[in-house]
Amino acid sequence: MSIYIAGVLSKPRFQAAALSLLLLGISSSLLAEPTGNSAVVADETRSSISLHTVRGGRDNPSVVRESVEEFKAIETQGSRSKAKTRGGQLKPQFGAAGEQSPSFDFWFYDADIVLFNDDDNDGYFHGLDLLFDVDTNFLAADVYAVMYLSFEGGPWNEYAETEDFTIYGTSSDDEYVLVSELMSGYPTGSYDILIELFDAYDGAFLTSFGPDESSALSFLALEDFDRDTPLQNVQVVVTHGHGGGGALDGWFLGAMLLLLVASAVRKIWRHRNDELLRIDTPAPCWQDHAELRRRSVR
Repeated sequence: MSIYIAGVLSKPRFQAAALSLLLLGISSSLLAEPTGNSAVVADETRSSISLHTVRGGRDNPSVVRESVEEFKAIETQGSRSKAKTRGGQLKPQFGAAGEQSPSFDFWFYDADIVLFNDDDNDGYFHGLDLLFDVDTNFLAADVYAVMYLSFEGGPWNEYAETEDFTIYGTSSDDEYVLVSELMSGYPTGSYDILIELFDAYDGAFLTSFGPDESSALSFLALEDFDRDTPLQNVQVVVTHGHGGGGALDGWFLGAMLLLLVASAVRKIWRHRNDELLRIDTPAPCWQDHAELRRRSVR
């Protein structure tokens, strides 16, 4: 009887039927799941906390202040044109009509970024440490900078602004360090950074520095603090449905149990047949032919 059941369970038609029931149960469970939880919320406002180091760089910070930034939801659709940044929206100061050209008296000597804080160890960080050094042809100049993030090649989104600071010619002692932690509103993905520099006196656009000038400011794996949750802190929420879907859930569980039983019986049946093939005595069909030959000789 057990061999008969094993033969039935091992037939392709039976396995196909069981697989169909399994797929039906999976599809019903997926349809029953709520669809309200999305990785990117359209109206999710952005927030971050930043530490500003005006003197001393990363090694010997001397003047440090803290700021909290809040902005509207991140823009992810559209071209990554500078026309929507602060520098692009200002009235042209140097270039042709309709264009915003940089001043040749100001330039970025270097920019460097270090990512930190990956609480869930998924390769995406919610902290970024940005250092940049601006030089000028003047002996000294008061300036400020505005920083932007671009999500997956999308539009530039402002995320921080420095205070007014002074740069001195081509000195390397006037580096500015901005250490930010993205708290909310930044979906997991690849980001680029753009820095725009402005005159602190009249707000005139001076120059910019971004992924086109340095690869260090591109393809940064970032996400906000709310999404950077360690696995041990994730809470599993069990919901109890009221009406509907009960029969399909029963079919789903039954199909899975049936497949497990079929697999176990089939393994046992194969194991028994393998042992029969390994015995030293001739197979039954060979014994029948030998018996016929003996009878013919008699």
